[in-house]
Amino acid sequence: MSVQKVVTPTADGLAAAAKAAQSGRKLPPVHLWNPPFCGDLDMRIARDGTWFYLGTPIGRFELVRLFSSILKREGEKYFLVTPVEKVGITVEDAPFVAVDFEVSGQEDAQVLTFTTHVGDQAVAGADHPIRVARDPETGEPAPYILIRSDLEALIDRKSFYRLVELGSHQDGWFGLWSAGVFFKIIPSEELETG
Repeated sequence: MSVQKVVTPTADGLAAAAKAAQSGRKLPPVHLWNPPFCGDLDMRIARDGTWFYLGTPIGRFELVRLFSSILKREGEKYFLVTPVEKVGITVEDAPFVAVDFEVSGQEDAQVLTFTTHVGDQAVAGADHPIRVARDPETGEPAPYILIRSDLEALIDRKSFYRLVELGSHQDGWFGLWSAGVFFKIIPSEELETG
């Protein structure tokens, strides 16, 4: 009779497994991994993109980047996944923050390329849509872009203000063009006129 080894997840163990699973700069194939759930880890991603472990901010960018590469979302829950273990973590809003973007082209030929705080890039378009959630009480917008595999980035305020300057009106909506797709931000009639 074999005895199964009990795995106790640790940040160091996850980091080592993530490093071993990486192939150059490519992301590990977390979508192919379905290891057993090993419990929750006291790790949290704050709304501003800061990662915390045991209540302390993780200060090493390389470690945050490594952990972000093994992040997976299932329903409304987030996990760090390796080939042999899966641990739950807390994400306050979105796991990434889009801290900058580049623009090329104009109007409906415009292309927006976003960069996250961990160095991921995504071109807004059909595969990487932009969505804007609005606070039901204040109406304040919270813009997001899909980065990869059901993982979004909150677009930071300075970038959102820059995006608004690039916006246009289309079919009763104010929004943004990128890669041939128009992303609705707010109904045109709700915009204050100057």
